[in-house]
Amino acid sequence: MTVQEKPPHSLAGLQRLARESAFRQEVLLILGLLVVFVVFGATLPEIAGLLALGLVLVATEALNTALEVLVDHLSPGWSAWAKDAKDLGSLAVACVIGAVVLYSGIVLIW
Repeated sequence: MTVQEKPPHSLAGLQRLARESAFRQEVLLILGLLVVFVVFGATLPEIAGLLALGLVLVATEALNTALEVLVDHLSPGWSAWAKDAKDLGSLAVACVIGAVVLYSGIVLIW
């Protein structure tokens, strides 16, 4: 895959991800926190930190969604390994959300 081919694939991935309600909620979380950061006078590096964590959250959600799509394809019925895979992907997203909340708390409280 060349550099020229990546934007169309990335755009298609973003369009697919936008169909996920979790992704839309996470974007709203980051946008809401961005407004709060600006209102409370956060510095540009603090805002950049929030946006960087927001990108990490989007990337993690994209990987989690890809994992779920593959698991659903490989195991249409219930299976322990499919449940484990989905639970672990969900945990990864929860950890990044925790990091966003922790970072925001530190910036807004101190």
